[in-house]
Amino acid sequence: MFEAKYPNGSIEDFFRYQLVSTREDIDNGKLVGGLVPANTPALLLKIIGRISRLHSMYSNMALEDTGLNQIEEFSILVTIDAYKSPRKTEVIYDNLMELSSGTDMVNRLVKRGYVTEHADKEDKRAKRLHLTPAGSKVLSKSRVRILQLVEMMTFDMHAEDQKICIQLLKDTEIKFSGRWQMDKISTFDAAYNEIVSHKEKKH
Repeated sequence: MFEAKYPNGSIEDFFRYQLVSTREDIDNGKLVGGLVPANTPALLLKIIGRISRLHSMYSNMALEDTGLNQIEEFSILVTIDAYKSPRKTEVIYDNLMELSSGTDMVNRLVKRGYVTEHADKEDKRAKRLHLTPAGSKVLSKSRVRILQLVEMMTFDMHAEDQKICIQLLKDTEIKFSGRWQMDKISTFDAAYNEIVSHKEKKH
């Protein structure tokens, strides 16, 4: 069956085919609220989008009483902590935020005493961010809650399945994370034509 459908398929393709073939059938009455798109790519992206929204909702619940109000604030603190003294724009764009909304969120964290701003010695126009002791404390408390959330949302998913999902999705995340700033000042048609025509040429 596999050989007939995919005569040029690799061993990796075969194992993915076997994995999908042996899984239980999808219950369309329950999946994505019952409104199931007609094709597989649209269904995949709808599932990803709904999980993302559910993750945001449960994240905000988990962060109650931690000193943070939403998952984006947590992500900003995590980024600052990881980079130690990053530029403000670096923090904002790494978190896939628009400059205006990201700046507003950073400013609120500064006002609440979690982050400080300092001039960049190499670029007078830029600002660098640091966590305050209060910011480090609230990050530590929030991290515990977010790790509990991660455990909860992946509790019924085998570790190997998680790794497969990462392997399958990581290239898409890397590709679009690297180009979204360029694409947002262009047009959707331009982005579509560049990506799709490039893929067609490769094949």
